[in-house]
Amino acid sequence: MASSTVTVTSPLESLTSVTFVFQDIESVIESSKRAGLLALLAVAEHAGEFEKIIALSQRFPGFVFPCLGVHPVQEVSPQQHRSASLQDLDAALPIIDKYKEQLVAIGEVGLDFTPRYVKSDSDKEGQRQVLLRQSRLAKELDLPLNVHSRSAGRPTIQLLKEEGVEKVLLHAFDGKPSVAMEAVRAGYFFSIPPSIIRSEQKQKLVKQLPLENMCLETDSPALGPEKQVRNEPQNIRISAEYISRIKGVSVEQVMEATTQNALRLFPKLKAAIKV
Repeated sequence: MASSTVTVTSPLESLTSVTFVFQDIESVIESSKRAGLLALLAVAEHAGEFEKIIALSQRFPGFVFPCLGVHPVQEVSPQQHRSASLQDLDAALPIIDKYKEQLVAIGEVGLDFTPRYVKSDSDKEGQRQVLLRQSRLAKELDLPLNVHSRSAGRPTIQLLKEEGVEKVLLHAFDGKPSVAMEAVRAGYFFSIPPSIIRSEQKQKLVKQLPLENMCLETDSPALGPEKQVRNEPQNIRISAEYISRIKGVSVEQVMEATTQNALRLFPKLKAAIKV
């Protein structure tokens, strides 16, 4: 199965974002339900995944919800990646238009200025143009953006603010807390994965972020509590527990707050899952 980003709600009403590449998707869905999760948002990275994402949402109606978008890094082969281009977006737009009524967000989109992916200023500009057009599309469709911003936190936030984008989830943000606070002032949200237990950067980030601007994510199979060990949606509680320790509040408070944040950000979910 192609990779997809998924948002999950727990029995204690906590919303998270997760990526999975699972051959055993049936058992992953069932274990998620047994753990009390209420919904998954499946988020794409390129046009080749879109029909699979839609099929997944149709296979698990009322539990898996689709998001379509073009990621800033595109895979050429398992060993080779490149920056996204407007040609990638042109291939994606007709499919997004076809399914726009079913979507709960545009994503995963953003900027990734990691040196191994960005070889020139033209690569950066290409990514910027792809993000600009998807930001405008999200505003036109009144949908939130699920945003990737690796090694590009400040320029990503600046672009979104300049475009007047209001509904933003900054997924697995890797920037400084001071940069994150610029997004907080813009009303943006940040999702925190289970890898927080081994990430000093994310621990510092959570110390600074208001709970009112946080969601939870698992980003499985990556960003789990153990490096190079498959992450699953049920690990959502690990994020909540670690945040509760940092913030000095109960796990239940973290889950309630992050769920309400997520339902405000993804309003189509609220009616669909009747929370």
